[in-house]
Amino acid sequence: MTPNVFDNRQCSLGEGPLWHPERKQLFWFDINNKKMLSRSNEEIHAWQFGQHVSAAGWINRDELLIASEIELFRFNVETSDRQHLCDLEAEEPETRSNDGRADPWGGFWIGTMGKQAEPEAGAIYRYYQGALEVLFQDITIPNAICFSPDRKYAYYTDTPTRLIMRQDLKADGWPTGAAEVFVDLNDEGTNPDGAVVDAEGCLWVAQWGASRVARYSPRGTLLSTVGLDAQQVTCPAFGGPSFSTLFATSAYEGMTNPNEAQGRTYSVHLGNISGQPEHRVIV
Repeated sequence: MTPNVFDNRQCSLGEGPLWHPERKQLFWFDINNKKMLSRSNEEIHAWQFGQHVSAAGWINRDELLIASEIELFRFNVETSDRQHLCDLEAEEPETRSNDGRADPWGGFWIGTMGKQAEPEAGAIYRYYQGALEVLFQDITIPNAICFSPDRKYAYYTDTPTRLIMRQDLKADGWPTGAAEVFVDLNDEGTNPDGAVVDAEGCLWVAQWGASRVARYSPRGTLLSTVGLDAQQVTCPAFGGPSFSTLFATSAYEGMTNPNEAQGRTYSVHLGNISGQPEHRVIV
């Protein structure tokens, strides 16, 4: 499993990679520069926004749900037309969106955080059937939002805690009971960032500062790691033929004189390991 540079544009804070299963195209974000980026074969794309944007889900072939610092909105990648769906902490200028992902029921989970990572300034929400509801409060840096293929669990982390949590879900996708610790990274001192779950129920999590994406079994046992040249790996996604390509974004934020490997978006073919297609958002 040899990583390659998928896209050599350097992102200050690359995040939110999304493989669109109908377009066969990867989208991702540079949060600090308020951009959404994409690459389709050799053709590159970029969309500039007036607000920080960080995560997306796919609605149909041409439309995405995008999370910004003040709203969730519908965006057409062919025409750039947009439609406001709901506010997202629009009255709190000190916060922005961060990690997010569509759930198996057509909902969209999205985390918020302080723009300076102020302690406990954020939360995790679910947008479902036209309404936005808070799920978890007092979050500092929400990350690792993803879902098991059997629909039993959601995962998330508050990165500074170094704890990846597993949350039981009801039949309609709402949390039930208290979340439990799935993986504790405090002993090894690594920082969980974005995550995704493969078809076997194993969780792949980017580890900020560790130059890798780590794979954990459904019981939370470390199985393997994929090393990358970028030090600050931010979020993985599955895509490509058979969803056997792992993509990963990275960041050069906070670095002094970052080299050319930092902030790039990477890909690696995983052989016989496949991911799940991203779920469609129903709006």
